[in-house]
Amino acid sequence: MIHPAPRRAIIVVAAGSGTRLAAGAPKAFVGLGAHTILRHALDGVFHAPEAQVVVVAPADRVGEAETDARLAAGDRSDLVTVVAGGATRQQSVAAGLAALWGDVEVVLVHDAARALTPPEVFARVFAAVDETGWGIVPVLPVIDTIKRVDGPHITGGVDRAELAAAQTPQGFRRDILTQAYALADRDHTDDAAVVAQAGHQVGVVDGDAASFKITTPEDLARAEHLLRSAPGPAATDLPRIGLGTDVHAFGGDGELWLGGIAWPGEQALAGHSDGDAVAHAIVDALLGAAGLGDIGTHFGTSHPEYAGAHADVFLARTRALIGEAGWRVGNVSVQLQANRPRIGARRAEAETALSAALGGAPVTLSATTTDGLGFPGRGEGVQAIAVALIVPARF
Repeated sequence: MIHPAPRRAIIVVAAGSGTRLAAGAPKAFVGLGAHTILRHALDGVFHAPEAQVVVVAPADRVGEAETDARLAAGDRSDLVTVVAGGATRQQSVAAGLAALWGDVEVVLVHDAARALTPPEVFARVFAAVDETGWGIVPVLPVIDTIKRVDGPHITGGVDRAELAAAQTPQGFRRDILTQAYALADRDHTDDAAVVAQAGHQVGVVDGDAASFKITTPEDLARAEHLLRSAPGPAATDLPRIGLGTDVHAFGGDGELWLGGIAWPGEQALAGHSDGDAVAHAIVDALLGAAGLGDIGTHFGTSHPEYAGAHADVFLARTRALIGEAGWRVGNVSVQLQANRPRIGARRAEAETALSAALGGAPVTLSATTTDGLGFPGRGEGVQAIAVALIVPARF
Protein backbone atom coordinates (compact mmCIF):
# COMPACT_ATOMS: atom_id res chain seq x y z
CA MET A 1 0.00 0.00 0.00
CA ILE A 2 1.28 3.48 -0.92
CA HIS A 3 0.42 6.08 1.71
CA PRO A 4 0.12 9.82 1.03
CA ALA A 5 3.05 11.88 2.29
CA PRO A 6 2.26 12.55 5.96
CA ARG A 7 2.55 15.88 7.76
CA ARG A 8 3.75 14.07 10.87
CA ALA A 9 6.93 12.16 11.64
CA ILE A 10 8.35 10.14 14.53
CA ILE A 11 12.11 9.93 14.96
CA VAL A 12 13.05 6.80 16.94
CA VAL A 13 16.50 7.19 18.47
CA ALA A 14 18.15 3.76 18.66
CA ALA A 15 21.85 4.60 18.36
CA GLY A 16 22.86 4.40 22.02
CA SER A 17 25.56 2.01 23.21
CA GLY A 18 23.71 0.71 26.27
CA THR A 19 26.79 0.70 28.52
CA ARG A 20 24.80 0.51 31.75
CA LEU A 21 22.64 -2.32 30.44
CA ALA A 22 25.84 -4.34 29.86
CA ALA A 23 24.10 -6.81 27.54
CA GLY A 24 26.86 -7.13 24.93
CA ALA A 25 25.04 -5.20 22.20
CA PRO A 26 23.74 -1.69 21.54
CA LYS A 27 20.76 -1.22 23.83
CA ALA A 28 18.05 -1.10 21.16
CA PHE A 29 19.21 -4.45 19.76
CA VAL A 30 19.16 -6.36 23.04
CA GLY A 31 16.53 -9.09 23.25
CA LEU A 32 13.30 -8.39 25.12
CA GLY A 33 11.01 -11.40 25.13
CA ALA A 34 10.67 -12.68 21.56
CA HIS A 35 11.94 -9.45 19.92
CA THR A 36 14.51 -6.69 20.31
CA ILE A 37 13.92 -3.61 22.42
CA LEU A 38 13.73 -1.64 19.17
CA ARG A 39 11.08 -3.93 17.69
CA HIS A 40 8.87 -3.49 20.76
CA ALA A 41 9.28 0.29 20.57
CA LEU A 42 8.35 0.24 16.89
CA ASP A 43 5.28 -1.89 17.53
CA GLY A 44 3.96 1.01 19.62
CA VAL A 45 5.01 3.58 17.02
CA PHE A 46 3.15 1.82 14.22
CA HIS A 47 -0.03 1.59 16.30
CA ALA A 48 0.15 5.37 16.85
CA PRO A 49 -1.28 7.95 14.40
CA GLU A 50 0.16 7.51 10.92
CA ALA A 51 3.50 9.24 10.38
CA GLN A 52 6.82 8.97 8.60
CA VAL A 53 9.00 6.85 10.90
CA VAL A 54 12.72 7.59 10.92
CA VAL A 55 14.84 5.08 12.84
CA VAL A 56 18.31 6.30 13.82
CA ALA A 57 20.62 3.32 14.42
CA PRO A 58 24.34 2.68 14.90
CA ALA A 59 26.08 2.64 11.52
CA ASP A 60 26.81 -1.09 11.79
CA ARG A 61 23.19 -1.95 12.72
CA VAL A 62 21.28 -0.10 10.00
CA GLY A 63 20.33 -3.35 8.22
CA GLU A 64 18.99 -4.92 11.42
CA ALA A 65 17.08 -1.76 12.26
CA GLU A 66 15.48 -1.73 8.82
CA THR A 67 14.39 -5.36 9.24
CA ASP A 68 12.79 -4.60 12.61
CA ALA A 69 11.13 -1.48 11.25
CA ARG A 70 9.61 -3.14 8.20
CA LEU A 71 8.34 -6.08 10.22
CA ALA A 72 6.70 -3.75 12.72
CA ALA A 73 5.35 -1.48 9.97
CA GLY A 74 3.29 -4.08 8.11
CA ASP A 75 1.38 -2.24 5.37
CA ARG A 76 2.99 1.04 6.46
CA SER A 77 6.46 -0.08 5.32
CA ASP A 78 6.62 2.70 2.72
CA LEU A 79 6.70 5.17 5.64
CA VAL A 80 9.98 3.74 7.01
CA THR A 81 13.34 5.52 6.76
CA VAL A 82 16.49 4.21 8.51
CA VAL A 83 19.64 6.30 8.92
CA ALA A 84 22.93 6.03 10.80
CA GLY A 85 23.28 8.03 14.01
CA GLY A 86 26.13 10.01 15.50
CA ALA A 87 28.38 9.89 18.53
CA THR A 88 25.90 11.76 20.75
CA ARG A 89 22.13 11.74 21.10
CA GLN A 90 21.88 15.26 19.64
CA GLN A 91 23.91 14.22 16.60
CA SER A 92 21.57 11.26 16.14
CA VAL A 93 18.44 13.41 16.37
CA ALA A 94 20.02 15.83 13.89
CA ALA A 95 20.54 12.91 11.48
CA GLY A 96 16.89 12.00 11.90
CA LEU A 97 15.78 15.58 11.23
CA ALA A 98 17.84 15.61 8.03
CA ALA A 99 15.92 12.55 6.79
CA LEU A 100 12.42 14.05 7.20
CA TRP A 101 10.29 14.38 4.10
CA GLY A 102 9.34 17.80 2.82
CA ASP A 103 5.68 17.69 3.87
CA VAL A 104 6.41 16.96 7.54
CA GLU A 105 5.28 19.78 9.86
CA VAL A 106 5.19 18.10 13.28
CA VAL A 107 7.85 15.74 14.58
CA LEU A 108 8.02 13.54 17.66
CA VAL A 109 11.36 12.32 19.02
CA HIS A 110 11.18 9.03 20.88
CA ASP A 111 13.79 6.94 22.69
CA ALA A 112 13.74 3.28 21.58
CA ALA A 113 14.69 2.42 25.17
CA ARG A 114 11.14 3.40 26.21
CA ALA A 115 10.04 0.26 24.42
CA LEU A 116 6.62 -0.25 26.02
CA THR A 117 5.23 3.26 25.48
CA PRO A 118 1.52 2.91 24.62
CA PRO A 119 0.30 4.32 21.29
CA GLU A 120 -2.07 6.62 23.18
CA VAL A 121 0.88 8.69 24.43
CA PHE A 122 1.96 9.44 20.84
CA ALA A 123 -1.59 10.51 20.02
CA ARG A 124 -1.73 12.84 23.05
CA VAL A 125 1.54 14.52 22.13
CA PHE A 126 0.56 14.99 18.49
CA ALA A 127 -2.78 16.50 19.51
CA ALA A 128 -1.19 18.91 22.00
CA VAL A 129 1.39 20.15 19.50
CA ASP A 130 -1.38 20.74 16.95
CA GLU A 131 -3.48 22.61 19.52
CA THR A 132 -0.79 24.82 21.08
CA GLY A 133 2.12 25.01 18.67
CA TRP A 134 4.41 24.48 21.69
CA GLY A 135 6.92 21.79 22.35
CA ILE A 136 5.16 19.02 24.29
CA VAL A 137 6.62 16.55 26.80
CA PRO A 138 4.76 13.62 28.40
CA VAL A 139 5.41 13.60 32.14
CA LEU A 140 4.62 11.66 35.29
CA PRO A 141 4.33 13.21 38.76
CA VAL A 142 7.21 12.57 41.11
CA ILE A 143 5.87 10.45 43.97
CA ASP A 144 9.04 10.02 46.07
CA THR A 145 10.08 12.56 48.67
CA ILE A 146 13.04 14.48 47.22
CA LYS A 147 15.91 15.77 49.36
CA ARG A 148 18.87 18.04 48.70
CA VAL A 149 22.09 16.46 49.92
CA ASP A 150 25.69 17.53 50.42
CA GLY A 151 27.85 14.43 50.77
CA PRO A 152 26.34 12.33 53.59
CA HIS A 153 24.11 15.17 54.85
CA ILE A 154 20.57 16.23 53.94
CA THR A 155 20.51 20.01 53.50
CA GLY A 156 16.85 20.51 52.68
CA GLY A 157 13.74 19.33 50.95
CA VAL A 158 12.28 19.96 47.50
CA ASP A 159 8.59 20.57 46.87
CA ARG A 160 7.70 17.63 44.66
CA ALA A 161 4.54 19.41 43.48
CA GLU A 162 6.85 21.46 41.28
CA LEU A 163 8.56 18.39 39.81
CA ALA A 164 7.70 15.95 37.04
CA ALA A 165 9.56 13.07 35.39
CA ALA A 166 9.97 13.71 31.66
CA GLN A 167 9.42 10.91 29.15
CA THR A 168 9.31 10.54 25.38
CA PRO A 169 7.97 10.94 22.73
CA GLN A 170 8.54 14.69 22.86
CA GLY A 171 6.77 16.62 20.12
CA PHE A 172 7.52 19.86 18.32
CA ARG A 173 6.76 21.86 15.23
CA ARG A 174 9.42 20.88 12.76
CA ASP A 175 10.59 24.45 12.11
CA ILE A 176 11.03 25.10 15.84
CA LEU A 177 12.98 21.91 16.50
CA THR A 178 15.20 22.39 13.45
CA GLN A 179 15.97 25.98 14.45
CA ALA A 180 16.67 24.97 18.05
CA TYR A 181 19.13 22.31 16.96
CA ALA A 182 20.91 24.79 14.71
CA LEU A 183 21.34 27.12 17.71
CA ALA A 184 22.32 24.48 20.30
CA ASP A 185 25.75 25.24 21.75
CA ARG A 186 26.03 22.26 24.12
CA ASP A 187 24.62 18.79 24.68
CA HIS A 188 21.28 18.50 26.46
CA THR A 189 19.64 15.48 28.03
CA ASP A 190 16.45 15.79 25.98
CA ASP A 191 14.96 17.69 23.06
CA ALA A 192 12.73 19.85 25.22
CA ALA A 193 15.84 21.38 26.79
CA VAL A 194 17.23 22.18 23.33
CA VAL A 195 13.97 23.89 22.38
CA ALA A 196 13.67 25.74 25.70
CA GLN A 197 17.22 27.07 25.38
CA ALA A 198 16.24 28.52 22.00
CA GLY A 199 13.48 30.50 23.74
CA HIS A 200 10.41 28.45 22.81
CA GLN A 201 7.52 27.44 25.06
CA VAL A 202 7.33 23.81 26.22
CA GLY A 203 4.17 22.29 27.68
CA VAL A 204 3.21 18.90 29.11
CA VAL A 205 0.69 16.10 28.73
CA ASP A 206 0.18 12.99 30.84
CA GLY A 207 2.80 10.31 30.36
CA ASP A 208 2.40 6.63 31.17
CA ALA A 209 4.00 4.34 33.75
CA ALA A 210 4.71 1.77 31.01
CA SER A 211 6.92 4.30 29.26
CA PHE A 212 9.87 3.80 31.62
CA LYS A 213 13.33 3.84 30.14
CA ILE A 214 15.22 0.53 29.94
CA THR A 215 18.65 1.49 31.23
CA THR A 216 19.79 -1.19 33.69
CA PRO A 217 19.43 -4.99 33.88
CA GLU A 218 16.72 -4.41 36.49
CA ASP A 219 14.75 -2.29 34.01
CA LEU A 220 15.06 -5.04 31.41
CA ALA A 221 13.78 -7.62 33.89
CA ARG A 222 10.82 -5.37 34.69
CA ALA A 223 9.97 -5.03 31.00
CA GLU A 224 10.19 -8.79 30.50
CA HIS A 225 7.84 -9.35 33.44
CA LEU A 226 5.30 -6.93 31.98
CA LEU A 227 5.45 -8.67 28.60
CA ARG A 228 4.97 -12.11 30.16
CA SER A 229 1.96 -10.81 32.07
CA ALA A 230 0.26 -9.43 28.97
CA PRO A 231 -2.32 -11.73 27.33
CA GLY A 232 -1.33 -13.10 23.93
CA PRO A 233 -3.53 -14.09 20.99
CA ALA A 234 -4.79 -17.67 21.10
CA ALA A 235 -3.79 -18.17 17.47
CA THR A 236 -0.13 -18.26 18.48
CA ASP A 237 -0.77 -21.52 20.32
CA LEU A 238 -1.15 -23.31 16.98
CA PRO A 239 1.61 -24.51 14.62
CA ARG A 240 1.88 -22.87 11.20
CA ILE A 241 2.92 -24.15 7.78
CA GLY A 242 4.71 -22.17 5.07
CA LEU A 243 5.47 -22.86 1.41
CA GLY A 244 8.53 -21.57 -0.41
CA THR A 245 9.95 -21.93 -3.90
CA ASP A 246 13.06 -20.65 -5.65
CA VAL A 247 14.58 -20.88 -9.12
CA HIS A 248 18.13 -20.19 -10.30
CA ALA A 249 19.77 -20.59 -13.69
CA PHE A 250 23.20 -22.07 -14.25
CA GLY A 251 25.85 -19.60 -15.32
CA GLY A 252 27.24 -18.05 -12.13
CA ASP A 253 30.86 -17.59 -11.17
CA GLY A 254 32.84 -19.90 -8.91
CA GLU A 255 31.65 -23.28 -7.71
CA LEU A 256 28.15 -24.64 -7.23
CA TRP A 257 26.52 -24.30 -3.79
CA LEU A 258 23.32 -26.24 -3.29
CA GLY A 259 21.65 -27.65 -0.20
CA GLY A 260 24.13 -25.83 2.02
CA ILE A 261 27.21 -27.60 0.62
CA ALA A 262 29.69 -27.00 -2.21
CA TRP A 263 29.74 -29.21 -5.33
CA PRO A 264 33.25 -29.07 -6.83
CA GLY A 265 33.38 -29.53 -10.58
CA GLU A 266 29.75 -28.48 -11.12
CA GLN A 267 28.71 -25.27 -12.86
CA ALA A 268 27.66 -22.53 -10.44
CA LEU A 269 24.18 -21.03 -10.25
CA ALA A 270 23.60 -17.33 -10.88
CA GLY A 271 22.16 -15.15 -8.13
CA HIS A 272 22.59 -12.21 -5.73
CA SER A 273 24.12 -14.58 -3.18
CA ASP A 274 25.35 -18.08 -4.02
CA GLY A 275 22.20 -19.14 -5.91
CA ASP A 276 21.40 -21.96 -3.45
CA ALA A 277 17.78 -22.52 -4.47
CA VAL A 278 17.28 -25.20 -1.81
CA ALA A 279 18.25 -22.88 1.04
CA HIS A 280 16.34 -19.96 -0.43
CA ALA A 281 13.14 -21.98 -0.77
CA ILE A 282 13.48 -22.96 2.90
CA VAL A 283 13.91 -19.30 3.86
CA ASP A 284 10.73 -18.32 2.02
CA ALA A 285 8.79 -21.20 3.58
CA LEU A 286 9.85 -20.24 7.11
CA LEU A 287 9.25 -16.52 6.65
CA GLY A 288 5.87 -17.21 5.08
CA ALA A 289 4.83 -19.49 7.93
CA ALA A 290 5.71 -16.78 10.48
CA GLY A 291 4.04 -14.00 8.47
CA LEU A 292 7.33 -12.15 8.06
CA GLY A 293 7.30 -11.42 4.34
CA ASP A 294 9.65 -13.11 1.90
CA ILE A 295 13.32 -13.54 1.11
CA GLY A 296 13.45 -10.33 -0.90
CA THR A 297 12.32 -8.33 2.12
CA HIS A 298 15.21 -9.46 4.29
CA PHE A 299 17.97 -10.61 1.92
CA GLY A 300 17.33 -8.88 -1.43
CA THR A 301 19.60 -6.65 -3.45
CA SER A 302 18.89 -3.77 -1.05
CA HIS A 303 20.93 -5.75 1.52
CA PRO A 304 24.43 -5.87 -0.01
CA GLU A 305 25.79 -7.57 3.11
CA TYR A 306 24.25 -10.83 1.82
CA ALA A 307 25.92 -10.72 -1.60
CA GLY A 308 27.71 -14.06 -2.03
CA ALA A 309 26.43 -15.39 1.31
CA HIS A 310 25.87 -19.14 1.72
CA ALA A 311 23.00 -21.14 3.19
CA ASP A 312 24.30 -21.11 6.77
CA VAL A 313 24.09 -17.31 6.88
CA PHE A 314 20.61 -17.15 5.33
CA LEU A 315 19.16 -19.92 7.46
CA ALA A 316 20.69 -18.76 10.74
CA ARG A 317 19.33 -15.24 10.21
CA THR A 318 15.92 -16.61 9.24
CA ARG A 319 15.87 -18.77 12.35
CA ALA A 320 16.66 -15.66 14.41
CA LEU A 321 13.89 -13.66 12.73
CA ILE A 322 11.21 -16.24 13.42
CA GLY A 323 12.58 -16.65 16.93
CA GLU A 324 12.13 -12.92 17.54
CA ALA A 325 8.54 -13.35 16.36
CA GLY A 326 7.94 -16.09 18.94
CA TRP A 327 8.42 -19.21 16.78
CA ARG A 328 10.87 -22.06 16.34
CA VAL A 329 11.41 -24.45 13.44
CA GLY A 330 9.51 -27.73 13.71
CA ASN A 331 10.73 -29.44 10.55
CA VAL A 332 11.37 -28.74 6.87
CA SER A 333 10.87 -30.83 3.74
CA VAL A 334 12.35 -29.62 0.46
CA GLN A 335 12.35 -31.08 -3.05
CA LEU A 336 14.95 -30.19 -5.68
CA GLN A 337 13.98 -30.36 -9.35
CA ALA A 338 17.11 -30.66 -11.50
CA ASN A 339 18.96 -33.12 -13.71
CA ARG A 340 22.26 -32.17 -12.05
CA PRO A 341 23.97 -32.45 -9.68
CA ARG A 342 23.01 -35.95 -8.58
CA ILE A 343 21.85 -35.53 -5.01
CA GLY A 344 21.63 -39.15 -3.83
CA ALA A 345 25.21 -39.77 -2.76
CA ARG A 346 25.40 -36.53 -0.75
CA ARG A 347 21.81 -36.25 0.45
CA ALA A 348 22.64 -36.96 4.10
CA GLU A 349 25.51 -34.45 4.03
CA ALA A 350 23.22 -31.72 2.70
CA GLU A 351 20.48 -32.53 5.20
CA THR A 352 23.00 -32.34 8.05
CA ALA A 353 24.30 -28.95 6.89
CA LEU A 354 20.80 -27.50 6.50
CA SER A 355 19.66 -28.87 9.84
CA ALA A 356 22.70 -27.45 11.63
CA ALA A 357 22.01 -24.00 10.22
CA LEU A 358 18.46 -24.25 11.59
CA GLY A 359 19.57 -25.12 15.10
CA GLY A 360 19.14 -28.86 14.70
CA ALA A 361 15.60 -28.88 13.30
CA PRO A 362 14.98 -31.92 11.04
CA VAL A 363 15.40 -31.26 7.31
CA THR A 364 14.63 -33.79 4.58
CA LEU A 365 15.78 -33.34 0.99
CA SER A 366 14.43 -35.17 -2.05
CA ALA A 367 15.14 -34.71 -5.75
CA THR A 368 13.61 -35.36 -9.16
CA THR A 369 14.89 -34.94 -12.70
CA THR A 370 11.36 -34.05 -14.00
CA ASP A 371 11.82 -36.69 -16.72
CA GLY A 372 13.72 -34.16 -18.81
CA LEU A 373 10.80 -31.73 -18.94
CA GLY A 374 10.98 -27.97 -18.40
CA PHE A 375 14.04 -25.86 -17.76
CA PRO A 376 15.29 -28.14 -14.92
CA GLY A 377 15.00 -31.18 -17.17
CA ARG A 378 16.85 -29.38 -19.95
CA GLY A 379 19.70 -28.58 -17.57
CA GLU A 380 19.18 -24.80 -17.75
CA GLY A 381 18.74 -24.35 -14.01
CA VAL A 382 17.20 -25.73 -10.84
CA GLN A 383 13.98 -25.27 -8.90
CA ALA A 384 13.33 -26.05 -5.24
CA ILE A 385 10.04 -26.26 -3.36
CA ALA A 386 10.02 -26.30 0.45
CA VAL A 387 7.38 -26.83 3.11
CA ALA A 388 8.17 -25.71 6.66
CA LEU A 389 6.39 -26.28 9.96
CA ILE A 390 6.94 -23.79 12.79
CA VAL A 391 5.63 -24.02 16.35
CA PRO A 392 5.34 -21.47 19.18
CA ALA A 393 8.74 -21.03 20.81
CA ARG A 394 7.39 -21.79 24.29
CA PHE A 395 6.42 -25.36 23.29
